[in-house]
Amino acid sequence: MLETVLLATVLMIDTEAPDRVQNLDEVLIVSDERRGRNRSVKGQAASIDEHLGELRKVNLVRRGSYAWEPVVNNMQTERLSTTIDGMKIFYACTDKMDPVTSYVESGNLQSISLNSGLDGNPQATGNIGGSLDLKLRKVGFDSDPRQINVSAGHEWNGHLQVYGADAAFSGSRAYLNTGLFYRDADNYRTGGGEVLNYSQFSKVNVFANAGLRLSDSDILESTLIFDRATDVGYPALNMDVSKAQGFISSVSYRHLFSGASLETKAYYNHIIHIMDDTTRPDVEIHMDMPGDSWTTGLYSLLTTSLGGETGAQHDVAANYDLYYNRLFADMTMYPGGAAPMYMVTWPDVGTLNTGLALTDNVSIDDRQSLRLSGKLAWQQQRLNNEEGYHGQKVFFPLMTDSYYQTTGRIAANYQLSIFNSQLSIGGGWGSRAPTVTEAYGYYLNNTFDQYDYMGNPHLKNESAFELNSNFQFSILNFQLGFDANVFLFRDYIIGRLDDRLSAMTVGAEGVKVYRNLDHATIANFSVDAGWQITDRIAWSGNVSYALGRDDESDPLPLISPLAWRNELLYNYRNFEARVEVKGNAVQTDYSAKYGETKTQAWNIINLSAAYQFSILNSHFSIRGGVENLLDRKYSSYSDWNNIPQKGRNVYLNLTFEL
Repeated sequence: MLETVLLATVLMIDTEAPDRVQNLDEVLIVSDERRGRNRSVKGQAASIDEHLGELRKVNLVRRGSYAWEPVVNNMQTERLSTTIDGMKIFYACTDKMDPVTSYVESGNLQSISLNSGLDGNPQATGNIGGSLDLKLRKVGFDSDPRQINVSAGHEWNGHLQVYGADAAFSGSRAYLNTGLFYRDADNYRTGGGEVLNYSQFSKVNVFANAGLRLSDSDILESTLIFDRATDVGYPALNMDVSKAQGFISSVSYRHLFSGASLETKAYYNHIIHIMDDTTRPDVEIHMDMPGDSWTTGLYSLLTTSLGGETGAQHDVAANYDLYYNRLFADMTMYPGGAAPMYMVTWPDVGTLNTGLALTDNVSIDDRQSLRLSGKLAWQQQRLNNEEGYHGQKVFFPLMTDSYYQTTGRIAANYQLSIFNSQLSIGGGWGSRAPTVTEAYGYYLNNTFDQYDYMGNPHLKNESAFELNSNFQFSILNFQLGFDANVFLFRDYIIGRLDDRLSAMTVGAEGVKVYRNLDHATIANFSVDAGWQITDRIAWSGNVSYALGRDDESDPLPLISPLAWRNELLYNYRNFEARVEVKGNAVQTDYSAKYGETKTQAWNIINLSAAYQFSILNSHFSIRGGVENLLDRKYSSYSDWNNIPQKGRNVYLNLTFEL
């Protein structure tokens, strides 16, 4: 059963270091802590994207059936921080076709932690909208001596095949878990049976996590992930991907004190992304568009508890982090019968960033708590590619090849529990530096609005004030919750038309240059409810709405319309079945100014069932279901260029665990 904690504030305690406390807005448990069994409706066949979709404040931008881009509080990648076990990783595609989340597999995932808004996790930087941290599954010490898992899944729509195997070995002094997972899909059919071309993909993921207990107080751990996706189609774009490859590695040392712990981790990752249009018919000008991202870094996190007994207890964390990232992308165009044309689109930008974060979770008494957090970061960016630098200097004569920025955030949250209710209110301020694309991108085509985009090295840092509140109460077997936040931006960064420039991409409407708007606003509202009808039957529901406005009171793009979700769950011993109904209202508040088009209202019905049983020391699970039962043809507001989602889809997944 998928377990999602739906509270404004959740305190998570590290089992290896009991004094280490993390404050989370929401955490989605993907697999059992000690065993490998996946708790999703689909088991290990579920993709990372499907897991992310279970989080309340997360939406997903779809450009195909693979590598969806997470959106938190209706803000995209630029305003989010996404880490894997605290490691900074940056995508290598100028079109955001490879979000950080695409380089992890469900079989290697323990949980997904969400911090909403400016109250980010310790390693987060620039997280105005929020931060996501993907926790990897580690078997740990003193678990079952041996574990073996084998899984297989099939989805009939698109003939998606999923195969996986992993093994774990655990003792009092050492542990190792490793696995291999493979996914392959053909083009899927939309509602009504129409084939959506270029929606296929193939992916393989290999991982290993190991730990060594040097003493009762000293632990050494390491991680290695290799992920490779090939033949990835993107029906919403005019190019596909021949290869998206990630190599992710880390080594960490942890020392446990009396009432405290210190963890230091060093990491390195390399992402390769190659866009390809050779499989597309009638290509006027063939293009090669490779991109590379290299990141090396470290962080050191000290946690301790102070006070208590006669006064307030303080769970304090101090985190220092440092990383260096390089981003390089170029393009070669091959016009028929003419010499190739070459252009640098990311001019090998090196970013050195270092910061210090402090948090204090104050337990005032049994009913009241206060969380204070803040971070100050400094970074230097240098353009290392001379050709790319001089190309941009034509448009910005006063630019230099090196820039410095200082960013920061501060947030506070007060929580009161009384009777059967819980109230939290909070606020904060934070800033972010422009991304490499926003500052230095060079003629990047955006198929969302059909414009070429130019970076602007003279952009100011974007900043925002956040106000948030959450109220939860329960009576008998019924729970109800209200959640709201608003972000008041200064110097909001977005592309605006510059009619002095001519488009370079064939068919583009013109050129937009990133600008600072004086102000902008994004607000989010939601209502959650749950009812344990009987011991075996439960209902849950959610309704949400968002609003976004620029400095001229026009709608911002990719802001969710009214959305809802209802689920009825039946659970009896080792069997469970569920019915889910979800949908969106018509998108009346769409942003034509920024290239957005109207999407119609939609509703779909999903059915699923799961049964788990054991024979001797072996555990088996069978999961199956039907998505989009009525075979509706629909697109959501976040489907790039309104590409339709899957029609009726029947799936069956089997898992064997020894």
